[in-house]
Amino acid sequence: MTRLKTEDICHIEASLEKYNRDLIAKTGATLGQIAAYAAETREEKVCRNFKVAVIPLTCGRGIIEGFTQTIASITGFLGFNSFVTKNTDAGGVAEAVEKGAEILMMADDDKFVAINRVTGRVSDNGEATGRGYAAALDLMTGGLRNRNVLILGAGPVGKGAALALARLGAKISVYDIEPGCSNRLAEEVREKTGITVRTEEKLDRALLVNKIIYDATPTPSFIHKKHITPDTFIAAPGIPLGVDGEALPEVADRLLHDPLEIGVATMIYDVCKQA
Repeated sequence: MTRLKTEDICHIEASLEKYNRDLIAKTGATLGQIAAYAAETREEKVCRNFKVAVIPLTCGRGIIEGFTQTIASITGFLGFNSFVTKNTDAGGVAEAVEKGAEILMMADDDKFVAINRVTGRVSDNGEATGRGYAAALDLMTGGLRNRNVLILGAGPVGKGAALALARLGAKISVYDIEPGCSNRLAEEVREKTGITVRTEEKLDRALLVNKIIYDATPTPSFIHKKHITPDTFIAAPGIPLGVDGEALPEVADRLLHDPLEIGVATMIYDVCKQA
């Protein structure tokens, strides 16, 4: 999991309304509607009676300042009763349970999860972010069925994206700096969905021939102006942004990028959706 910095997230709580308006302008859907689409449910089928506790964890490299409050602000924006526990680690879990929280959200250096204590459902941020951005990209482009989509990065987010895009009917190709990772992802998608995924070996060529790009890498500024056309659409959950400064104005209105919002929204809808 990419480790965020405080400067990546410090603006989120104050800008959620504007962020939501921007999503509507680009996709025709709100953050909640995108999350519901990704979670294969409808907004009215998401139970908001659950209390959400966000628990700070001190293990590994420690707490990122503002992280837990940002998570609580996103879930609160979506209509949930959310709070950050005063205690950390095991004490935070105990506090959450004692205060009646049904949903526990916590992150260490390797995992960021949402857990529904009532149903036992667990949502992982990597997989949820992959699905959430796939749903948003489908909405932004007017539908991905039978359209070529290039996935960059075959990690947890790229995997979640590939499986979601396959189910949306996209024609998928994948590039990773480790060719073995691309091959393993292609095989997993084929086994789970029956869809064949093409593996790309040359990044520059792949960027030049594909107009719909899903950047699930932590690599900065490798998508250049020469890769952008008026028909280019980019979903970029990766931090930092892979689009360089010169290319950004050319695609800004067809670019989806945030540090947490879509992934967190998909997680909470995942664990709170009703049958």
